[in-house]
Amino acid sequence: MAQHLLPNLKTRDSLRGYLKGLALEIGVRSLTDPQFAEELDRRDELAKFRDEFHVPVISELLSEDEIAGGVDPQEKCVYLNGCSLGLQPKETQKLVDDELEKWRKRGIRGHYLGEHPWYPIEDDVVATSANLVGAMPLEVAIMNSLTVNIHLGLAAFYKPTTERFKILMESEPFPSDKYAVESQIRWHGLDPLTTILYACPREGEKIWHTEDIVKMIEEEGDSIALVYFSGVHYTTGHLFDIQRITEVAHLKGCYAGFDLAHAAGNIELHLHDWKVDFACWCTYKYINSGPGSIAGFFVHEKFAYQFDHPRLTGWWSHNRDSRLSMPGELDLQPGAAGFQLSNPPVLQMMCLLGSLNVFKKTSMAQLTKKSRILTTYLELLLEDIIAKESTFMRIVTSSDPAERGCHLTLEFEHSAGLVQKYLRDRGIMTDTRGANGLRVAPVPLYNTFVDVLRFCNALAHCRSHLLKDKNKL
Repeated sequence: MAQHLLPNLKTRDSLRGYLKGLALEIGVRSLTDPQFAEELDRRDELAKFRDEFHVPVISELLSEDEIAGGVDPQEKCVYLNGCSLGLQPKETQKLVDDELEKWRKRGIRGHYLGEHPWYPIEDDVVATSANLVGAMPLEVAIMNSLTVNIHLGLAAFYKPTTERFKILMESEPFPSDKYAVESQIRWHGLDPLTTILYACPREGEKIWHTEDIVKMIEEEGDSIALVYFSGVHYTTGHLFDIQRITEVAHLKGCYAGFDLAHAAGNIELHLHDWKVDFACWCTYKYINSGPGSIAGFFVHEKFAYQFDHPRLTGWWSHNRDSRLSMPGELDLQPGAAGFQLSNPPVLQMMCLLGSLNVFKKTSMAQLTKKSRILTTYLELLLEDIIAKESTFMRIVTSSDPAERGCHLTLEFEHSAGLVQKYLRDRGIMTDTRGANGLRVAPVPLYNTFVDVLRFCNALAHCRSHLLKDKNKL
């Protein structure tokens, strides 16, 4: 008998049609039937990767007095927090321990010995990282933290002139992006209030229309030096059209840069083909490298040998072969490596490698194929809850799969904190943004369709619980 696998579907209608049709095919009356979620998991060829991650057990995640009555403390939690911090790959601890042991036994000789010599350690992670974002290895460096890399990108690509000095970005950006942009503007002696242009959603809406952003670039582009957006917006989960925004920015003579913190490892990216000028991302969310871990940086191949392109430099910008001879003149490396400042932290590189070794076994195309079905399943179950009580919550994120990754944001009529606590006490991890927003991210590498069903069942019980106890609202 042929094995049934999840299909590669991309439109809203085809995804919903598949899920509803499959329910009829296997003879279940509702998408909330546990048999349906289990059947989807059986068809998931990526399900095996869940075993490569540590999924916390409820008794280890929560204290005894936090666990709600009737919850099995030995059950694994439902972890939907990958948009904030990914789970730990099982290989990570051994990789880190091996380098600690090498340091203990071999000291400085560890720079050149072992499976992962420290001096060229970036070679272990650059190629796979480049593949994750649709880039050439020449175009990617793994270095620093996200905001440091944002500053390096802005220093190299924000070059204001009297006529062209503005920066266009989305309204309500991640605060660190806003702070970095404002500080760079002030560094050039300009006023952020008159220099930043914000692209906003339409009145009464929460997400952006690409045509509105395009129109703004076309109308204001002669005064814009840099178009700088998120790939996926951190609160709404909205996926910006990176390719189209970059294309229009270039037609108007603007550089185009992106913060991909919520996009890298979440959506299929093609930074090289899209001709993005520069981009930055953290690796601790969807790339699972651990809290506060090292970040990524992309600069397009077209700048690789423009050694006179202004940028901030350090000794790791220098050609590796002659770096340790400590020459007085900088021999700049080509590509993104020429933007490096200092030697990377080896233990963080090992944490990143632990996750990249999982990504090597699949592809972003395969992951996003599953993600579209997983997130559509989540959306349909949420709509069933909304249908029973329309004022309880609404889905903020677009229903168009081309405008989102795996992250959906829910907006509640009342405090999202109460909802989050109810879920947490039952071993279901989400996070809040603002007073009423709840972020839910089923990550295709380790989340299951049963995870999504458990979350939605708990959310439905939470709705009933809160509606009965009006005082808690």
